[in-house]
Amino acid sequence: MSTESPEQLNVTIAGRDYLLSCAPAEKDALLAAVAYVDDKMLEVRRHSKLTGNDRVAVLAALHITNELLSVRASLGENTDLAFNEFKRRIQSINAALDRALAPQEKLF
Repeated sequence: MSTESPEQLNVTIAGRDYLLSCAPAEKDALLAAVAYVDDKMLEVRRHSKLTGNDRVAVLAALHITNELLSVRASLGENTDLAFNEFKRRIQSINAALDRALAPQEKLF
């Protein structure tokens, strides 16, 4: 658990200012997310007749969600299961290496 105090950030998304709080270690990721959402909202506004930020935000959220789901689908439906299986295999290989190398420690 981090002991660092949350940092306050003033950001602008689609022309509106927001005060956000985040851990210092998460600042860069949050700023990248803010920039991405801002770009998507401005893109929606440019390519539609929508003017209200709430409607623009919903449409931008749908575009972003579609991108996320497309990436997940391209990786396979069970990305969490695949990652867990990968992690389990790595742990198994590490355990096998530890067992194989343990007798070598006695030589030195």
